Amino acid sequence: MAVKIRLARHGAKKRPYYRVVVADGRMPRDGRYIEEVGRYNPLTNPKTIDINLEKVDEWVSKGAQPTNAVAHLIDIARNGQPVVEKKTKISKKAAAKAAAAAEAAAEAAAEAADAE
Repeated sequence: MAVKIRLARHGAKKRPYYRVVVADGRMPRDGRYIEEVGRYNPLTNPKTIDINLEKVDEWVSKGAQPTNAVAHLIDIARNGQPVVEKKTKISKKAAAKAAAAAEAAAEAAAEAADAE
């Protein structure tokens, strides 16, 4: 029996909430599990990672294999480092608008300096 420590998805549509569970590898993702060892909420700011490291260590010593995602979450929980947020790309139109606003602000500052 291959035991895995993995994420089980819960929550509403487009509002994910995960439980970190110890489950038989043959069970479905959200199916029956042996034990819940933590929770992960990616929607809060900063992301909420609540993992019982003692239980995880106990299961790993028994031979349970954490998935890549769970291994990453465990590392973050151990080190206390926040998750690095991905930079969001802005559209060309939004970038042009921001550049124009910055240029207008620079011109206004220059005119105010000349008036003094």
